[in-house]
Amino acid sequence: MRDLDTLIKAYDIRGTVPDQLDDELAFQVGAAFAHHLAAPLIAVGHDMRVSSPSLAAAFSAGAADRGADVLSIGYVSTDLLYFASGLRNVPGAMITASHNPPAYNGIKMCRPGAAPVGQDTGLREIRKLLETGLPDFDGSPGSIDAVDLLPAYADYLRDLVDLTGSRPLRIAVDAGNGMAGRTVPVVLDHPAFELIPLYFDLDGTFPNHEANPMNPANLADLQAAVGRHSADLGLAFDGDADRCFFIDETAQRVSPSAVVGLIATRELARRPGAAVVYNAITSKAVPEDITEHGGRPIRTRVGHSFIKQVMADNDAVFGGEHSGHYYFHDFWNADSGMLAALHVLQALGQSTKPLSELMREFTRYVASGEINTVADDIPAILALVEARYRDRGATADHLDGLTITLPDGTWFNLRPSNTEPLLRLNVEAADDATMSNVRDEVLALLR
Repeated sequence: MRDLDTLIKAYDIRGTVPDQLDDELAFQVGAAFAHHLAAPLIAVGHDMRVSSPSLAAAFSAGAADRGADVLSIGYVSTDLLYFASGLRNVPGAMITASHNPPAYNGIKMCRPGAAPVGQDTGLREIRKLLETGLPDFDGSPGSIDAVDLLPAYADYLRDLVDLTGSRPLRIAVDAGNGMAGRTVPVVLDHPAFELIPLYFDLDGTFPNHEANPMNPANLADLQAAVGRHSADLGLAFDGDADRCFFIDETAQRVSPSAVVGLIATRELARRPGAAVVYNAITSKAVPEDITEHGGRPIRTRVGHSFIKQVMADNDAVFGGEHSGHYYFHDFWNADSGMLAALHVLQALGQSTKPLSELMREFTRYVASGEINTVADDIPAILALVEARYRDRGATADHLDGLTITLPDGTWFNLRPSNTEPLLRLNVEAADDATMSNVRDEVLALLR
């Protein structure tokens, strides 16, 4: 029996291939998924990793073996899989390990309408079926039919964000050899846009850099291209293209929190008074922006399954995370890096301002970015940090890890990793000196 503890995460299945995840296990997961949901039709897509086509075929065969018909949508981004699930109102599975190194692969699953599958929404039951075995099935096997939904996906996104009247924009795009290399040329095919492509060839070995734009080192080529070509902005996608990061015309990284603020205000203009969801690590400028534009800010835990559920519960118009995930009511509450890019492009294309100036009003504070520290006894460390700062008049909450807010409004969050013995630190303050002092003080306590 495989060690499912290392494979089954909070909201997906992920591990190294083939020692942890192989075609046999993918077949079993496909069968368990089809059995658990009892769905007549399931959409299955995959990214460009070397093992992905084989794993997708095995998952599809397992689902068909339990009587489900499979809509095989081929090489897609994760948000295109969500589109298929939402458009057809069917469950879906995406074979991807997102931004992980080449040795990894995984399976992200959703229920009809792109609703998330996590530990409390099906993943626990699927694991139990993998452990105990499925009951006998004496029905007829399902069919597996291929379909290309990329044109329909592109049309749907462009209907949501009207780019008519955009001023000419020169856009550098780093696909990281990931799925944006397939989707960007179709979605951003617009007469006002001049694309400068970087690493559009689909290559799951990631020969140029990791497809993880959260790591600043992986943005260096895009920043150089923005400067070299005098681009108006740069877009960087992760491997499965569900996240997008932005570089302004000065080749500086745009804070994802500022992007959350920008898109939130645009969506609130369409639905005044609506709820907007943000996670516990996002800048406090975000709830301020939401409130000032008449919206209702709702703070929640990090993670797409939590964000999507809270959005559904509150009929939220938009949700955003510090990690570059952006969720849209009109996209079945699912995240789409491409849709976020279209919003930023429309805002920029209809403005005479450069991107750096456009984003300035959404950038009120100074943030440290995420800093990881190896920690052995995480509960003891968190207790020590909380006690130390409570003695100084700070407040604490435990919505997601430990968030400490100091009397001057400076805050930091310490959140344990779901997969590694790490504590993730994020600090935000009114100025760089204060942020640096608090950051260094907390790191000294940790180390």
